[in-house]
Amino acid sequence: MKRFIPVIVVGVVALLAFAVGVVLYRVYRQKEIAQTEEQQEQAKRGTLHARGPVKAPVTLEEFGDFQCPPCGALSDPLNKIIDDYKGKVRLVFRQHPLTLPHPFAMPAALAAEAAGLQGKFWEMHDLLYKTQAVWSKASDVAPLFGNYAKMIGLNSDQFERDRASEAVRKRIAADQKRGDELGVSLTPTVFVNGKSVAGPAHNPQGIRDAINAALAAIPATKN
Repeated sequence: MKRFIPVIVVGVVALLAFAVGVVLYRVYRQKEIAQTEEQQEQAKRGTLHARGPVKAPVTLEEFGDFQCPPCGALSDPLNKIIDDYKGKVRLVFRQHPLTLPHPFAMPAALAAEAAGLQGKFWEMHDLLYKTQAVWSKASDVAPLFGNYAKMIGLNSDQFERDRASEAVRKRIAADQKRGDELGVSLTPTVFVNGKSVAGPAHNPQGIRDAINAALAAIPATKN
């Protein structure tokens, strides 16, 4: 019997180790799932406006103004970049309305944030830029933005409440604060992995060049 005691002890220890491993794995998976669900919920709530995978090696951070013509001109090229670098690039949009030269920039930002609270920030983002030449010349943008909300399938009553709420103003103010901390004074301003793309390079090709440089700087992983 004594000869089997070490074997029994080893077996018990192995079973305990296996059980602990299973518990830890389940805890890890639950935490991972919870984090993923939280990220999805953040995107749904409009607290983070991003296109592209969370783990993309390159992040573009754009500070934009919906009434800014250069921002409008850059919108489609940035969307194409996300498609062309699928899986490798993530685009984060930050609100930075320049209200002095653009009187409708803030109302447009409020409309986009209100849409974000219904999970359709990007639909409103794209529509605002596509129709920029129309609403920028309007005498009253509120009816137009209300129609845009209906076009993208929003609950109109909720949209009107949200765009007049303090919550969306705080969301915009948070982006503006981040922009101020980074020294953003003009729109559009784009950062590639934290480095500003400035001067003559601030164009679609210059941004692609910055992305390629960022990708080349990432150490290759060993298989």
